[in-house]
Amino acid sequence: MATYLDFEKHIKQISEELLTAKIKEDLPAAEILQKNLEKEVAKTYKNLSDYQKLQLARHPDRPYAIDYMRPLLNNYYEFHGDRAFGDDASIVCYVGSLAGRKVIMIGEQKGRGTKNKIRRNFGMPHPEGYRKVLRVCKLAEKFNLPIIFFVDTPGAYPGVGAEERGQSEAIARNLYELSRLKTKTISIVIGEGGSGGALALGVADRVAMMKYSVFSVISPEGCAAILWNDPEKQESATKAMRITAEDLKGLKLIDDVIEEPLIGAHRDKENTVKIVGDYILDTLHELDKIDDEERLDKRFSKILSIGAYQEQ
Repeated sequence: MATYLDFEKHIKQISEELLTAKIKEDLPAAEILQKNLEKEVAKTYKNLSDYQKLQLARHPDRPYAIDYMRPLLNNYYEFHGDRAFGDDASIVCYVGSLAGRKVIMIGEQKGRGTKNKIRRNFGMPHPEGYRKVLRVCKLAEKFNLPIIFFVDTPGAYPGVGAEERGQSEAIARNLYELSRLKTKTISIVIGEGGSGGALALGVADRVAMMKYSVFSVISPEGCAAILWNDPEKQESATKAMRITAEDLKGLKLIDDVIEEPLIGAHRDKENTVKIVGDYILDTLHELDKIDDEERLDKRFSKILSIGAYQEQ
């Protein structure tokens, strides 16, 4: 069954009435309810607050990385392991054909259902996950294959074992290596881009966000707890942090905002996958027109333009 958020209660009510009318084969009532549903959806999604967008980014029905990879790729093959410690199931890596072009896709996978969520560690990678990412990226560079990252994580796993195995070093290494990787790269935030766990897959020639996704240095709950000693002020923190796609595009921290179906990716996965696939192909076509040296210079300049620093 579909999951509805608090602000979608009127949409839920009309949807249930529409379903009942269809079961009863009451076509006149179904037509009226369908029009009412479309009006309610337009009204609800036209004026979403930042906190409501955060809720959508975390929606349990929202497409995860694999929901994009498998429909978009033909003849795909999955990579496993970092060749050092183990295989982190919260990171998924595929090679396959996208519209006849060989590409590699790498993403953070949250998992659905209790067993799968535990296996995927709720989308929170360990150091071996980030090292798997880097291993596959180096392989892509060797064969000059474009890389598409799908970012969707609450953050890197903060457990003792992860720290013992060098979590911060693994993330820092990815930031360094991805900044100088020679192959074409695209990074898309498809849901929740949390902290360094997201940044480790967020350095690319083009960085984009889905319309109802977020990208932040810390969760709003964590921010509220630190600043106001009150996690319940997460709504105020969400607004203050400016973590939505529109905010970050305005701040020039990302390159593009990818539109979603009006009702959101969680209600129309098929069209959402098509929209993302078209964006990837169009962006790769644009990157193909740029000389490799110029492309790398632009990537490096973009990274250096973030924040402020002073040379001594």
